[in-house]
Amino acid sequence: MTNWQEKYQSKVSTASEAVTNIRSGQRVFIGSGAAEPQLLVKALSARGQELADTQITHILTLGVAPYADPKLEDGFRHNALFIGPNVRDAVAEGRADFTPVFLSEVPRLFRRGKMPIDVALIQVTPPDEHGYCSYGVSIDVTKAGAESARYVVAEINPNMPRTLGDCFIHIDNIDLLVPSDVPIIEVPAGKIDKVAKEIGQHIADLIQDGSTLQLGIGTIPDAVLSCLGDKKDLGIHSEMLSDGVIDLVEKGVINGSRKNIHTGKIVVSFVLGTRRLYDFVDNNPMCEFHPSEFTNDPFRIAQNDRVVAINSALQVDLTGQVCADSLGTYFYSGIGGQVDFIRGASRSHQGRPIIALPSTASGGKVSRIVPTLTPGAGVVTSRGDVHYVVTEFGIADLHGKTIRERAMALIHIAHPDHREQLMEEARNRKLVYSDQVAIYGHGDLNRRSFERKFTSASGKGIHTRPVLPTDEDMMRDLFYRCSEETLYHRFFTKMRSMPHRKLKKFVNIDYVNTMALASVTHEDEHEMIVAVGRYSVDKSSNAAEVAFIVRDDWQGQGVGIAMFNQLLKVARKRGIGRFTADVLHDNARMLHIFHKCAPTSIESTLEGGIYHLSFSIRPGD
Repeated sequence: MTNWQEKYQSKVSTASEAVTNIRSGQRVFIGSGAAEPQLLVKALSARGQELADTQITHILTLGVAPYADPKLEDGFRHNALFIGPNVRDAVAEGRADFTPVFLSEVPRLFRRGKMPIDVALIQVTPPDEHGYCSYGVSIDVTKAGAESARYVVAEINPNMPRTLGDCFIHIDNIDLLVPSDVPIIEVPAGKIDKVAKEIGQHIADLIQDGSTLQLGIGTIPDAVLSCLGDKKDLGIHSEMLSDGVIDLVEKGVINGSRKNIHTGKIVVSFVLGTRRLYDFVDNNPMCEFHPSEFTNDPFRIAQNDRVVAINSALQVDLTGQVCADSLGTYFYSGIGGQVDFIRGASRSHQGRPIIALPSTASGGKVSRIVPTLTPGAGVVTSRGDVHYVVTEFGIADLHGKTIRERAMALIHIAHPDHREQLMEEARNRKLVYSDQVAIYGHGDLNRRSFERKFTSASGKGIHTRPVLPTDEDMMRDLFYRCSEETLYHRFFTKMRSMPHRKLKKFVNIDYVNTMALASVTHEDEHEMIVAVGRYSVDKSSNAAEVAFIVRDDWQGQGVGIAMFNQLLKVARKRGIGRFTADVLHDNARMLHIFHKCAPTSIESTLEGGIYHLSFSIRPGD
């Protein structure tokens, strides 16, 4: 201890003096995110006229980047490992470079000498009694950059929170120390708008109790967090963290108790947020900071069960290719940790990799679900890696699905204003049936009121929701799992097959004149429809004809009654006044449902072996 204290004062320097040892042609690494060493960056940039061909490399930084100014292009050449707003123009104009790389693999570039670091400029906490400084809010690739550099200069800043984990550097391994009292850069949370709120709720529906979450920064992750108040025992293993987790930790929702590794711990590599977040992680044993090669290792991520990885995108094409780093030929950001966590979550038991994006850009004029990616756009997450895609209009589960199923699912979570054009493109490219049409009612953002969850008599969970255009294959499966008797009771004729030309009318629902609800359950990761109830409206009488079908092995479990009651609720909200139904005289189960659940007395006539039923659905009538 005495040894490092004796050396400490001999290492103290001003920022200007500290950067005088940097020479032309060297590669300089700059610390990441909110931990960017701002005094050192400014001092280095001030030498721009003296230096030549000095390469600056880093991932996202939030502070100043004067070295990217056109006036200093002879002195500096930036190489972005992830493009931030402060260097985006320089990359676009060819004054800076971009290296596409998985965030988990950046440290390897440094450590193995493929991208050797001559000088590392970092920011750390003051040393503890043992001479160790914490990297603070950004460990990510900074630790590897500092440990690989030949020369290390650090701003020592008491404003930096002392984070715990694999995130320390000893004073002996720092060549020069620059005292600093600059506030740590803060990133306030944005306002959660209606679109983000809808996306957040859809994602929350995919999150099970005991899940381990990976979250980014922005309104969508914040919206997700705001919808998780009723969840239990959530954990965090993420490359980054923002303010939104604090309230859930304080409520006990996030406690990490069901994590398989690092139980009870929040594991991250960097944080971006306000001072409240920085104070939360300061010396907090619950929060463990590790470098990116650790947090972003897909095999380590997969060791936890129910990992939910939430990542953003700029475009998704109809085959499921995800662009997240570029706008056409314009490089916008980078690969980052998206693929690391998508693959880690996909290998996790009951894991759910999610791509989330608003359905439109440019004020609704541009669809972000596209027939093909813009020419020049990069594929970050491939067709083979993609699982769930979420917009404000719903969830598309693409994994293991055909191109036809993917196109259908994605078109129907696109904005309704763009669906017909997308469908036309899909028909022209033979991605869907030639007679396939786009359904607009599925875009009703109030559709959540149509949904209900209940438990069958056998104890299995059932989710009743509107039938979707993407349900065609599950509806076909329902047909072939029903007995001849059940099919005859539903269709009043013997049905031998259910080809697309017949089935399409059962899934192409406009949600106004026709409504259909499906009762859906799961076997492992396989979703299946076990019952369907539907009505068709007669506008002249404001009455709706109702029909049901329940799979034989699910009959007698309360599914039909639950579906009837939910269909009744939907019809009332739609202003419908009366239900009618035709039921074969020997269909005792269906007659029982109507007589048990009808809210008013039933008018019934028997003709040709068919009961014609009619009743008001307004209890006061």
